[in-house]
Amino acid sequence: MLLPDLPIRDALPELLQTLAAFTIAVLQAPPGAGKTTVVPLALLDAPWREGGRILVLEPRRLAARAAAIRMAQLLGEPVGQTVGYRMRLESKVSAQTRIEVVTEVILTRQLQDDPALEGVAAVLFDEFHERSLQADLGLALALDAQSVLRPDLRLLVMSATLDADRLGAWLGAPVVRSLGRMFPVETHYLSPARAATASRRPHEKLQDLTPVIIREALAEHATGDVLVFLPGLADQRRVADKLASLPDTIDIHVLHGELPAEQQDAALRPAANGRRKIVLATSIAETSLTIEGVTIVVDGGYARVPRFEPRTGLTTLGTEPVSQAAADQRRGRAGRLGPGTCYRLWTAHDYEQLPHHLAPEILTADLSALALELALWGARDASALRWLDAPPAPALAQARELLVRLQALTPDCHPTAHGRLLAGLGLAPRLAHLVVRGKETGHGATACALAALLTERDILRPADGSFGPPDLRLRLEALVTGRAPLPGLQPDAGAVRRVREAAAVLRNRAGVRGEIEPDVAGLLAALAYPDRLGQRETPERVRLVTGQRATLPAEYFSSQDAYFAVAALDGTAAQPRAGLAAPLSKAELEEHFATQIETLEEVRWDEATGRVVARRLRRLGALVLSEANLPNPSSEAISAALLGALRTAGISRLPWSEAATQVRERLAFLQHLAPDNWPSVSDEQLLDELEDWLGPYLTNVKSMAELSRVDLAEALLNRLPGGWAQRQELDKLAPSHLEVPTGSHIRLDYSEPAAPVLAVRLQEVFGLLDTPMVGGGRVPLTLHLLSPGYRPAQVTRDLRSFWTSSYFEVRKELRGRYPKHYWPENPLEAQAIRGTKKQNGL
Repeated sequence: MLLPDLPIRDALPELLQTLAAFTIAVLQAPPGAGKTTVVPLALLDAPWREGGRILVLEPRRLAARAAAIRMAQLLGEPVGQTVGYRMRLESKVSAQTRIEVVTEVILTRQLQDDPALEGVAAVLFDEFHERSLQADLGLALALDAQSVLRPDLRLLVMSATLDADRLGAWLGAPVVRSLGRMFPVETHYLSPARAATASRRPHEKLQDLTPVIIREALAEHATGDVLVFLPGLADQRRVADKLASLPDTIDIHVLHGELPAEQQDAALRPAANGRRKIVLATSIAETSLTIEGVTIVVDGGYARVPRFEPRTGLTTLGTEPVSQAAADQRRGRAGRLGPGTCYRLWTAHDYEQLPHHLAPEILTADLSALALELALWGARDASALRWLDAPPAPALAQARELLVRLQALTPDCHPTAHGRLLAGLGLAPRLAHLVVRGKETGHGATACALAALLTERDILRPADGSFGPPDLRLRLEALVTGRAPLPGLQPDAGAVRRVREAAAVLRNRAGVRGEIEPDVAGLLAALAYPDRLGQRETPERVRLVTGQRATLPAEYFSSQDAYFAVAALDGTAAQPRAGLAAPLSKAELEEHFATQIETLEEVRWDEATGRVVARRLRRLGALVLSEANLPNPSSEAISAALLGALRTAGISRLPWSEAATQVRERLAFLQHLAPDNWPSVSDEQLLDELEDWLGPYLTNVKSMAELSRVDLAEALLNRLPGGWAQRQELDKLAPSHLEVPTGSHIRLDYSEPAAPVLAVRLQEVFGLLDTPMVGGGRVPLTLHLLSPGYRPAQVTRDLRSFWTSSYFEVRKELRGRYPKHYWPENPLEAQAIRGTKKQNGL
């Protein structure tokens, strides 16, 4: 066998020697070196293989199929003989197959079915730098199998950009490097001025800018095909529409994993003589695939990335900037076959701000499938396996909770027979549960169709990328008829075909027959997503069983629909949107979720009415199935509800009377003066002790309005640890009023604990020589000396000094303003009075 003249050939002798001496190795080879197709062929003659098969893992179906076809071509054979492939919905293998290219989930199933991998000599993890969840899991299981059952099993981790030294050190494995053959690529960035005029919204920016850059690249370069990176299918369609006016000698292809094989092949083949092609691709074209003829890359700079939020259980698919590593991978596509050019739709400064690598999927994804596989493997503790990055404990715990709810795991995380059945279907646990339970309820065909719908791209998603009606029943109708279920909707023929094929495979695996019944979509979705059952709360919103709210406009459903199963949540964790949902009846909830429904008596505070309400409820999580008034709730329950409302609202919500406020301020003054002797009356302290000091006074109080009957001053005084004696001490040290020379009892103001205030008319303290004191003679009052009109005339804490100095200036001003009032020349000996001179006979 003559291997192609690719750069990887120079590294093959070292690689073969390494694998002859070691059972684990790392191969680092840049894009285009030929590692995907040449290395497996080179290992066919390795003595240690002893007739065993070589498994080559690829992260994507498109890459797996293309790699198998290319290796078969090099051998001059059809696919399925020496080289074959196996993926979720398609396989071409035979008894003669010695190299089997598989998608990563297939390896997991093979390991679970046969942990020793009998008949397998080597497992090659291609494109490991992508760090998919399944690749990390597959490597962890393979390492475990090698250490326990198959010490002779060869494991080769191949990567283009990953830090090979870190990987080699973690594995304890030698690293073999290939220099590759990368032709020079000239890189063009947007100018800052041009970038400033572009939209800040990714999809608008790509729609407006990408076609312009493509046309400029075609005009500048007379030869060479163009590979364009766009985040999603809607972006591909929008750009393709704007390129429709190009000369008919230019072919436009789209490339993504959901295309039929013949369309994928057409995008990968070189353009015919005299023609050029433009390939609009997703990130699927970053690695593995070589698209012949490409010398120009236009990189939009974005990718669609799933992000899982453990707090909400919400996985959203967002459009995010790529990493520097991904951008460099994309750029390298232009230099695989000769010198090339790369146009980046961002500035050079923007490139420096990109992260070097995106976080591996194991740190950001829903881990329910991984948790089930670990349980089946017998690894109740994930740390028992070797991970380059260990799965996060909170996300793993949440995944296990879901699996317990789906009855795939026991509460102590052992797999059930049902869990083993789910794993064998090759679906995510939720969807596998949907198929199995759907079969059990007599709706197996519909369950398979629904699982396929939820696995593939939305068949009713408009071309502009907007959201179609969320009703799942419409999609099942379109799947059955192939026609639009409503005016203005057009099913995607390719997506319909793929869903039908996937549903047929599932029906065969599950052994079900029957017709598709759109009206049971809600029940079946509820079985798969029991944590996303919803109840209509407003015309725009439903409340989920978890208590979370999600947007689901009532205009898409009947006014009678009260309960829903939400199969897809998108938007943000703060504002989720029900992207796919279907109604189900209360009777269906009662029947299929009977063990989760509870009857409880609820006494709670109702903010809308400002009262405590008591009800008897039948609930499924946060969903209320029925309710009735609860007669004669206990006074303890009422008090607890009211206290809870006060804790939420704060102490200020209490109806503080003037008398109660003054008692609290007097106590605060003494606590400031002697903190060891007097309890704190701060908001925080009163809230902490709310039940102790206020609870006894709440008998028969059911509303905030009725709280006005509670004597808060008495409640605070009863809180004093010294009882009656300390009350008397309070009156002595912090009296509420002070008698002045006229005999008036003036209320003291303790609102500022460090400086209590006596606000009194100046004439009422004639003859009072010194400043009155409180706190046992330790704290002088701050005197606010008022005019006859109760306006401040002077503020002092030294009354004697005022009489001998400032008084005369104040007297002069007040005599002019209040001539009928008494303003003696000697205030120290004058009589204190109220009112005018005439009223006092002066």
